[in-house]
Amino acid sequence: MVAALPPHFRAALDARARQALAHWGVADQRPELLKYRENAVFRVCLADGRSAALRLHRAGYHGEAALRSELQWMAALVDSGLALPRPIATADGCLLVALPEDEAFAAQHADIIGWMDGQTLGESGKPLSHTPEKLGAIFSALGATMAEMHNLADRWTSPEGFWRPAWDAEGLLGERPLWGRFWDCDGLSSAQTRALSALRHDLRRRLATMPTPAQDFGLIHADLVRENVLVAENGVTVIDFDDAGYGFRLFDIATALLKNRREPAYETIEAVLISGYRSRRALPDEAFSCLPLFLVLRSLTYIGWFASRPELPAARDRVLRYADETLALAEELGVR
Repeated sequence: MVAALPPHFRAALDARARQALAHWGVADQRPELLKYRENAVFRVCLADGRSAALRLHRAGYHGEAALRSELQWMAALVDSGLALPRPIATADGCLLVALPEDEAFAAQHADIIGWMDGQTLGESGKPLSHTPEKLGAIFSALGATMAEMHNLADRWTSPEGFWRPAWDAEGLLGERPLWGRFWDCDGLSSAQTRALSALRHDLRRRLATMPTPAQDFGLIHADLVRENVLVAENGVTVIDFDDAGYGFRLFDIATALLKNRREPAYETIEAVLISGYRSRRALPDEAFSCLPLFLVLRSLTYIGWFASRPELPAARDRVLRYADETLALAEELGVR
């Protein structure tokens, strides 16, 4: 996505980044654009020489309260001992700054978080390159990290005004799901629309009748995909809390597993992730039996996500592919 940006827009984006950096007193540099997706993410240099990540948040995606709350929760997790990027305040103590509308951009917010060393676990659509043994170590550590994050979230008292979205029954299957009406997207065939609508109603019933242990609910990361897991010599780090919110803990687990289901080592990946999780937090078999339900729920979200972003390459084709893949997954896992 970065290489495909038009030169004039890239120049405007760099200027916008320097405008944001002025709030931290380090505008005299050329920030390195790393990613342009939900946010524009740059590698920057702080006044003391440390690397950090500047994020220009997508206008209209999250409000100020949600963005501030994301940073507050990240800071609380770091303070509790979890290895995560720490939000970095401006000289006057602000974690989040507002950038006004100009000729190139709508009004938006920016923040800076600490730099974390490591390589991303992988990229969506590309086979994982690690050996089965290494994958075992990585996913065991990821499971333990996820469980500890859930533990810390349960012990934390959120500050006044804290707000994050809810990946609950309404956020996943209601009339206005967080990532869009997956059963009602432009481009779907009539057969896909009927099948997804029927699946949606069936999933609502299943969610409402889950056994109590599967209803474990609280703050979650909500986007533990390969690109958001950094692998370093001393373990794993999770990044990008942009979609963090209140949700079922099984939804976090399903997100970490879904796009690895076609990996040759998937059985190992699933087993060690669950084992790692259980080393830090209870996950009864009665709850684990509901994992297929959450794998399907996670898969459904990607249909609406791509449908609401028609500007992305091959977005319409991806909508159709995810619709077919989700229906097939539901059939395979016995969820429809």
